[in-house]
Amino acid sequence: MTARTSALLIGGLGLAALIAQYIALAPPLDTASVAGKLWAMAGYFTILTNLGVTLVMLAVAAGWRLTASRAAGLLVALTMVGLVFHTLLAQLISPQGLAWWANQGLHSAMPIALALWWLAFAPKSVALRDLPFWLIWPGLYGAYALIRGAATGFWPYPFLNADTLGWPAVTLNIAALLAVFAVLSLLLIALTRLLRRN
Repeated sequence: MTARTSALLIGGLGLAALIAQYIALAPPLDTASVAGKLWAMAGYFTILTNLGVTLVMLAVAAGWRLTASRAAGLLVALTMVGLVFHTLLAQLISPQGLAWWANQGLHSAMPIALALWWLAFAPKSVALRDLPFWLIWPGLYGAYALIRGAATGFWPYPFLNADTLGWPAVTLNIAALLAVFAVLSLLLIALTRLLRRN
């Protein structure tokens, strides 16, 4: 299977999972309007990151060349989606039916599929200089989530709920998540060096 065909399959998987999540939205996110539902979904790092990966994979399927740094950055971000969900959030929810499939698609299948695609097809020439660029997206999302939460009272994740935890605790939580993000990035850089050596 070629890189473009595999990317198309991953893009299709991402679209299916995102559509399933949209259909399966539960109160209070299940608003009356399409715009309201999309705005609710746009509050989540999971949704935005999966949307970005889906669009990039579809672009790769259409012939766009993905650089090593961008491919690795996407992989780190989507790995964080799966890691945070399965370690911090999965035990807090019990989705059923379509919602379960959507959750598994976004938090399990997509990270695994992208990791396999990266191992098979992505260029591996990344270095420490790439790490700061990979931190831009989670940093921007953290700022966006806090500003949105302060303005609307909507906190997408319990560890970002400044109304409940207070701003100092939320700031520490974000710093800890960025630290984990950086560690994952370092591990990926080490892995690329090992793969290139072999």
